Amino acid sequence: MPGSMTRLVAASLIALISLAGPLRAQSETFDKPITIYVAGTAGGGIDLLARALARHMGKYVPGAPNIIVQDMPGAGGIRAAHFLAESAPRDGTAIGTFAGGPVIEPLIGARNPGYDMSKFTWVGAVSKDVGVCLSYGTTPFRTVDDLRNKEMIVAGTGAGSDSDTYPIILNQVLQTKIKLITGYLGTKETIMAIENGEAHGRCSVAYSALKMARPDWLRDKKINIIMQFGLEKSNELPDVPLVLDFVKNADDRQLMELLMGTMAVARPFMAPPGVPEGRANALRRAFDKTMKDEGFLAEARQLQLDVEPTSGEKAQKIVQSMYATPRAVVERAKKLLSPN
Repeated sequence: MPGSMTRLVAASLIALISLAGPLRAQSETFDKPITIYVAGTAGGGIDLLARALARHMGKYVPGAPNIIVQDMPGAGGIRAAHFLAESAPRDGTAIGTFAGGPVIEPLIGARNPGYDMSKFTWVGAVSKDVGVCLSYGTTPFRTVDDLRNKEMIVAGTGAGSDSDTYPIILNQVLQTKIKLITGYLGTKETIMAIENGEAHGRCSVAYSALKMARPDWLRDKKINIIMQFGLEKSNELPDVPLVLDFVKNADDRQLMELLMGTMAVARPFMAPPGVPEGRANALRRAFDKTMKDEGFLAEARQLQLDVEPTSGEKAQKIVQSMYATPRAVVERAKKLLSPN
């Protein structure tokens, strides 16, 4: 009798264990559509990328749900971030995508928008980006030492832009002698200013934007790329030093890493805080597979977008590190970025 009871208990335990796997898988099956909320307008770069992802990612999500895209512009992306943090469902059926601004805004913005991006459930980022400090080829600026020894005039597009922010930061952190002429309407106008000799170069411009705006500058070696801004080098610029290579002071390094963190998670996708672990993992693995999907990659090429993905887990750690920056460093960044 005792032996029979033991066998009965053992059989019951085995049955329960065997059921656990299917039950867990069932809980991770998506039986409702997933909505990607885009912090932008229809036809913009973020919107087009979200729609490309939506067309291919669903087949890799358990249950193969439809994925739809809904644009939610407003307040530079903060409206969509608020919705994701406060109102969106937390079952994995809501995903947001933003430019870099809303990611760092709670840290260095004039007003705290009331959400914390490090608590969001990061699904992944499509690409990495770097900024570059460049000079036109006919100018005498080739290295960081040249920027320290001679005054380099750079073109900028207005307060708050990278083209205006980085000259200030470089002058303080690297003791460069960069003179900023600002007020150009956009990248096109700064390029014309450089070609016309009004400015020696620009610090910084996104390398991805430069490739689209002036591919001949790179192809024909019309410019000198002095340094790149990012946490990691671009695969296409292995011989160009990172700005971090020249930063020795710990506080300066933390400042630069804070400001450049969003470049490492460019074109990100994230779900609200509190998504169950199983569903979060299902979304992350589906995202990873989509980044290798030939159909998605073909659409990315049409958008002239380099796909260098960052996993959701790694993106989460990068953003958590940004939000763990010491308060004194954050306040320094806010002061440097202040329009005043």
